[in-house]
Amino acid sequence: MNKADCDLCTHPGGELLWEDALCRVIRVEGPEGSAFPGFCRVVWHGHASEMSDLAPTEQRHLFNVVLATEIALRSLLAPDKINLASLGNVVPHLHWHVIPRWRDDSHFPAPIWAPASRPPPDRPAPTSAALRQALMQALAEVCNN
Repeated sequence: MNKADCDLCTHPGGELLWEDALCRVIRVEGPEGSAFPGFCRVVWHGHASEMSDLAPTEQRHLFNVVLATEIALRSLLAPDKINLASLGNVVPHLHWHVIPRWRDDSHFPAPIWAPASRPPPDRPAPTSAALRQALMQALAEVCNN
């Protein structure tokens, strides 16, 4: 897949929460975002498929942003678990899924891409402002240590 045909090169991929020169954090919209409130993706700006395509400093930066996103979601939502996934089978553009999970969610303990085993609970979604604030705090902690 070339850059012109890549959905993550040509579209934000969701609601933009934060970005710098190298990557962005987006809030996943649509059914996935509704079923898993707070579901975020960390998307590398340049068209790369694998972590090993990046320079070591870029790899550390991306991991720090993924870690900060996890910390932000844990502090804001107190989920039972956070799932981290970097698949890229459908969209071979480097991105990480950061997914808050609860024992009563529609798919637990299976991955979110498996068939649902029950209806999703009525769990309020965090506001975008709350997500941004928690993310900024976590980025300051992770990047200053």
